[in-house]
Amino acid sequence: MNTQRQYLIYSISILITILNCIISVVEAKASSDHDLPYFESYHFNKAILNQKNQSSLRQLSLVAPPLSSSPDCTIWTKACSEELLKLAKPPENVEWLKGLRRRIHENPELAFEEFETSQLIRDELDKMEVFYRFPMAKTGIRAMIGTGGPPFVAIRADMDALPIQEAVEWEHKSKLAGKMHACGHDAHVTMLIGAAKILKRREHHLKGTVVLLFQPAEEAGNGAKRMINDGALENVEAIFAVHVLHDHPTAVLGSRPGPLLAGCGFFRAVISGKEGRAGNPHRSVDPVLAASAAVISLQGIVSREANPLDSQVVSVTSFKGGDNLDMIPDTVILGGTFRAFSNTSFYQLLQRIEEVIVEQAGVFRCSATVDFFEKEYTIYPPTVNDERMYEHVRKVAIDLVGPTNFRVVPPMMGAEDFAFYSQVIPAAFFYIGIMNETLGSIHVGHSPYFMIDEDILPIGAAAHAAIAERYLIEYG
Repeated sequence: MNTQRQYLIYSISILITILNCIISVVEAKASSDHDLPYFESYHFNKAILNQKNQSSLRQLSLVAPPLSSSPDCTIWTKACSEELLKLAKPPENVEWLKGLRRRIHENPELAFEEFETSQLIRDELDKMEVFYRFPMAKTGIRAMIGTGGPPFVAIRADMDALPIQEAVEWEHKSKLAGKMHACGHDAHVTMLIGAAKILKRREHHLKGTVVLLFQPAEEAGNGAKRMINDGALENVEAIFAVHVLHDHPTAVLGSRPGPLLAGCGFFRAVISGKEGRAGNPHRSVDPVLAASAAVISLQGIVSREANPLDSQVVSVTSFKGGDNLDMIPDTVILGGTFRAFSNTSFYQLLQRIEEVIVEQAGVFRCSATVDFFEKEYTIYPPTVNDERMYEHVRKVAIDLVGPTNFRVVPPMMGAEDFAFYSQVIPAAFFYIGIMNETLGSIHVGHSPYFMIDEDILPIGAAAHAAIAERYLIEYG
């Protein structure tokens, strides 16, 4: 009897084991049948909508479940970078990115007028259920992905177009006469939206918070300064941004430590004298002579006052006097630009330009005033890369595209209002190559023939995402 009882218990335990195995197989099959395609496999919690002071704050918890094949990125490895690149490159995602960029390109908007562009961005963030604050600097957006706590790292894209008539004939040419995305900002926005999608997909990996800044008015509008004033850098301890570059082949990444882009300023001087007949010059006070002397003397600032190893530029680009060939005018207006790679040199140039013009005018009995348009926000300081942040970009780039596709670029005399961020917190600005002769992607920015190779879009998105996620791990 006892033996029969033991046998019965043993048989029951075997049956239970078999049933558990069957249940596990069925559950696994059901789970695989309900797997969602790329970038749609997620679950989300209830939305939190809050509106305050005409700012929209939107949040949904959209956290993707861990992928069994994903590498453990608590310590960053090359495999982690490759995972992000893998997330960016499926054909359906590449087509989505191209579609976004083309929609933005067809509807270019100038500085502080980026209303439709901003709406497109917010629509995409809403689909991803990403928390954001709007408006900032009129049309700007500050989005957040991650834990909501420190550390905070920012990645930025500029949104504005240029007052240029597009001369490229293609299916997605600008629909607005006299306006064009001729500097790649449409690609910048697209890559940052793409990065948002990757980061949201990997939100469970983030060891802090990524802030995504969609900024208006980079082109002579100083949108960065207004974004900062509106709180864009609140809690942020480092910031990064990318710009397309026609000098390098498609997807080559580049940057450099220290000064990268020059500070840029403009000046307009009014030199006043006394009008008189050209045949009796002694009865006039000649502002043409005074202005001419000032132009010559301005050239000596760089050639005789600046260290030859400290690159600087002073260029007079405008000279306007009278239009009567028999009269010495009462005023002459001249203007131009100045550039330098350090704040010290930049503001020294500003001071010396005013001194030279005013004092040279005095030599010829004229008076002069000089306007640097500081109220119009046309002064850009130099863009200077923090050495540690540059090194961070370099490591990420090499993991993503390989050491032969990362280049240390020379300093350039162009200017960028990203410089305002770099004055506040450690920052790094880097480039992604778009040169493709087959496509005709060979023209410089601000050209009516400017175009990009759209193959950069997934790579730029992955670069943004890797820079941000890796920063939180290694610098947090």
